[in-house]
Amino acid sequence: MGIITIDGPAGSGKSTISKLVAKELGLSFLDTGAMYRALTLIAMNEGLDLEDSAKIKELFDKTELKFIPKDDTTLVEINGVDCSDLIRSQRVTANVRFIASSPLLRASLVELQRQFAKEQGSIVTEGRDQGTVVFPDAQVKIYLNADVDQRAIRRFKELQARGEKCDLQEIKDAIIARDFSDENREVGSLKKADDAIEIDTSAMSIEDVVSVILQIVRE
Repeated sequence: MGIITIDGPAGSGKSTISKLVAKELGLSFLDTGAMYRALTLIAMNEGLDLEDSAKIKELFDKTELKFIPKDDTTLVEINGVDCSDLIRSQRVTANVRFIASSPLLRASLVELQRQFAKEQGSIVTEGRDQGTVVFPDAQVKIYLNADVDQRAIRRFKELQARGEKCDLQEIKDAIIARDFSDENREVGSLKKADDAIEIDTSAMSIEDVVSVILQIVRE
């Protein structure tokens, strides 16, 4: 089957849709955002300056970090502890941009992503630079997008479902800031690959988006 990349901004539906596509196709799912979140959590737990890439890289090299495919998701273990839920907190979300904007740390995580694909063979992978930087020769490239209000509402509902207190306007502001950071960072910036197929998910159901992607893959 090969590699299927699904890129797009925060709240465009990448993770949910990628998991479902992977499940339908019987492929492993790689949640690259989980990698950046995991490293963010590691640095925050140690009280490190999130802009000190060298210190964070040093800590990263000493940490046992595992990404384990399970059904249609990826479990995240940090030093043997399952942190799959902890990395999704709003606290981590608000700070992941520091890790994502570091060329040094991105290089290490891109290496991990390629290793994961090599071990698994065929995968569905989601992120912001999967079709442009990490897997430029992927067989199928999808770029999901949605208007910022819809993306904020999705994130708000997701956090509410986890029992987290959140404010819709704050979430929207955070998404706008994240978009700016992602689009303007030095390496791995958020952009649509020239050969990617763009899908606007604003007014589409999850099922409809999955159906469209599966049709593209099969064709």
